[in-house]
Amino acid sequence: MIELLTPTQVEEMRPAGRFVASVLTRLAEVADVGVDLLELDALAHAMIRERGATSCYIDYHPSFGAMPFGKVLCTSVNDAVLHGLPHRYRLRDGDLVSLDFACSVDGWVCDSAVSVVVGTPRPDDLALIATAQEALDAAIAVARPGNKVGDLSAAIGAVARGHGLSVNLQFGGHGVGRTMHGDPHVANDGRPGRGYKLQPGLVIAIEPWFLGSTDEIVFDPDGWTIRSADGSRGAHVEHTIAITEGDPIVMTARG
Repeated sequence: MIELLTPTQVEEMRPAGRFVASVLTRLAEVADVGVDLLELDALAHAMIRERGATSCYIDYHPSFGAMPFGKVLCTSVNDAVLHGLPHRYRLRDGDLVSLDFACSVDGWVCDSAVSVVVGTPRPDDLALIATAQEALDAAIAVARPGNKVGDLSAAIGAVARGHGLSVNLQFGGHGVGRTMHGDPHVANDGRPGRGYKLQPGLVIAIEPWFLGSTDEIVFDPDGWTIRSADGSRGAHVEHTIAITEGDPIVMTARG
């Protein structure tokens, strides 16, 4: 079911977006060589408790998960790109880490992700992150009433192909509101002019994610962590946006 919010409800949702943005900003600052993934998760958990928010991840158990997620943050490192389950691992010089975070504040959910390199970056990693961000920006630019979900997908796919990347369609963006995952699905490639017509009050998470040299993925035994099939690195970025009569509102804008 697709949920359309009133302007008042969109305003009520803004604190959730600001909080999610603040957590990711802090985590990106703290992520450094020698920092353990479990320390990042613990920091996010502490910020949730201090705010009186509710994690969307800790009890999350979709059909593909081997168990409830059990953590409040996704930490995907190097060839991992989505749903990385935090575990005992200290970040090393040059690691590419994607941080994905969603929570509920006063009953409203926002979802966002950022990718960063700790220590000395590889140029290819920075380029991959920049391409994902370019794709996200391109989709947001066409997120206006009257356009279709397919226009968002096509914008993302065009950026990927322009940089020589292939696109996996198994996981993508989604509606958000009272719950973390709802309709419509926002694929990371598609045909313009197709799909659900964007309307004011629609709130969606747009999340391009790309792998360096493949679109094939494999799952870790934990049933959560998704990696590239060929060991190439991945980047993932995401914002929750609200469609309005004019420009979209980026609910999870950082800084």
